[in-house]
Amino acid sequence: MATLAGSRVPLAEAAVLRTLLLGWVLLQVAGAAGTRDVVAAYNLTWKSTNFKTILEWEPKPINHVYTVEISPRLGNWKSKCFYTTDTECDLTDEVVKDVTGTYMARVSSYLANATSSAGDPPFTNAPEFTPFLETNLSQPTIQSFEQVGTKLNVTVQDARTLVRVNGTYLSLRDVFGKNLSYMLYYWKASSTGKKTAKTNTSEFLIDVDKGEDYCFNVQAVIPSRKTNQKSPESPIECTSQHKAVSRETLVVIGVVVIVVIISIIILAVSLYKCRKIRGDQKRNVQKIWTEVKQQPGEGWHGQRG
Repeated sequence: MATLAGSRVPLAEAAVLRTLLLGWVLLQVAGAAGTRDVVAAYNLTWKSTNFKTILEWEPKPINHVYTVEISPRLGNWKSKCFYTTDTECDLTDEVVKDVTGTYMARVSSYLANATSSAGDPPFTNAPEFTPFLETNLSQPTIQSFEQVGTKLNVTVQDARTLVRVNGTYLSLRDVFGKNLSYMLYYWKASSTGKKTAKTNTSEFLIDVDKGEDYCFNVQAVIPSRKTNQKSPESPIECTSQHKAVSRETLVVIGVVVIVVIISIIILAVSLYKCRKIRGDQKRNVQKIWTEVKQQPGEGWHGQRG
């Protein structure tokens, strides 16, 4: 009897252990079933132009949400775009703090309407991103151009960025300095043969044939880069020498027109006054003659005698 009683204790302990083990397995299975509904983000891509920087990813969420985190390579993680159903997050305000730094980002997935989190959420890391080396350059704008004789002057407008210093937005030239160049592609309007010119400033002054019309466009370039060196080319502009009139000629024409108008006005006023005076004189003579004829007596001959 003692032997049977003693054997029941280990059997009871084994049953408890099996129950606990089964409960733990069920919890793990339940947890795994819950996490299977959370889809980790994929295809994380940086989209950046003139330092306006957005992180994009897939897929569109069905029953989950995303949170984005960003960090300098040697800094702390900062959460952005909390529990969003979007598949993009604007991180411009973080990267413009130091455009020469390298940034890491990750996107975490959470069950929608979850009241608690069982463990760490699944997340996906984005490729590292260095704005100074990787942001795309926007299409440049030709601010002005003028062809005088054998010289063509073209001025490019430096694009504004979202990088700020003391509350002022910097231009691409302010950020990149001499690293930023512009290429000018130009050709005679009557041909297709292109020529190129390069400047480290924002102005071109090139030699052209007098009397010929030229077409041209520009492109921003950062030669020191390995990738994303060039911007899209600007829209094409053309000169028109046959229709163009110099500013001096316009001024002369304007002065002549004004003088002619003033002369016409003065002449018209003078003619009006002359006609009025002659009319008044004629009326006065007629009035005197009428009065003389109406007087009694011998008339003019009698008065003379």
